[in-house]
Amino acid sequence: MVFIEHSASGSGRGERGVTTGSHRAAPEHTHPDDVPVLTALAALADPVRLTLVRELAGSAAWTRSCGSFDVPVGKAALSHHFAVLRGAGLVEQRDEGPRRVNRLRRPEFDARFPGLLDLVLRDDEPS
Repeated sequence: MVFIEHSASGSGRGERGVTTGSHRAAPEHTHPDDVPVLTALAALADPVRLTLVRELAGSAAWTRSCGSFDVPVGKAALSHHFAVLRGAGLVEQRDEGPRRVNRLRRPEFDARFPGLLDLVLRDDEPS
């Protein structure tokens, strides 16, 4: 949604008085085709990011907001983890009102790194 500001006074809403209705910038995404394998592996090596990817793999696209994950980090660290996952081409995010929702870019990531997510998502924990 775009709002046009009608006031002549400066309100800090940017050039020409146009704002997107959100106080934060839209997330930047890296396509998996542009990701080196070491970047992908490094993103998946962190236990918090691995938890995020595993939970997203078990959820429908665009149903999980950033705050819906049960991970032992604060908001700033969680934001950083999502930025790393976006930079590795694993996650796509979009804003829906005040919520930022996520989807695992599994088809695109699987095309770039066939079988990697299958290995990472496999439950190898001993019973």
